[in-house]
Amino acid sequence: MLREETVFGPIHSRRLGTSLGINLLPEKGKFCNFDCIYCECGWNRDGRNDKVLPSAEKVRTNLENMLRRLQKEGVKVDSITFSGDGEPTLNPEFPQIIDDTLRLRDTYEPDAKVSILSNATRAHIPEIFAALCRVDNPIMKIDAPTNELVAKINNPAPGYDVQRVIEALKQFNGNFILQWCLLRSPDFDSSSPEVVGPMLDIIRLLHPREVMAYTIDRPTPAQNLTKVTPDEMRSLLQPLIDEGFQVQIKG
Repeated sequence: MLREETVFGPIHSRRLGTSLGINLLPEKGKFCNFDCIYCECGWNRDGRNDKVLPSAEKVRTNLENMLRRLQKEGVKVDSITFSGDGEPTLNPEFPQIIDDTLRLRDTYEPDAKVSILSNATRAHIPEIFAALCRVDNPIMKIDAPTNELVAKINNPAPGYDVQRVIEALKQFNGNFILQWCLLRSPDFDSSSPEVVGPMLDIIRLLHPREVMAYTIDRPTPAQNLTKVTPDEMRSLLQPLIDEGFQVQIKG
């Protein structure tokens, strides 16, 4: 399900409402430092040979044209969302693009939030972290509490360390959203006590302003994956709910 446009939608998002998407990655390929077994965009190897990343100028022009059209048509947008076919912070002009987007949002759709879905692998880089702090909804992913399980779920590029991600996310002082995908395969079960217990401890340590727990919703590149039901997720996260955490659960 590759997004073959730099600005796409609006689409209905389970988590963000009416969402206007921005893809900072190739229009006809996938570019990511994760290769998640559940990614709706497929495996990295299956992306086409397009490796061209859109420039800040192209993103700015396309976004302004789209916002003008939607304003003329009376279409309201809840979120301008950086998602796309891979990890958006890999675009080398990411900080400039964030600044341009905030300016255009303020001009054309001031009630919309600016959101980013990121795997948090580059949050330790000062200029990336500063840009993430400028958006309304920095939504950062941690799917597992150990490098071994991250390797099974996310297939990260060499050098990934979940502890480094945790240390980077501490810098938000809780002003971010933590995203956690729960699923099952023949090799692991996200709902098992050995996964859930440490994940809850990570969440308590980071104390994000919201936790987004969700499961697979579209076809996945890996076979034999199954969902964790909303009722199961609610039961697993009930201790956090009881402690006052804001938890959003999507099946």
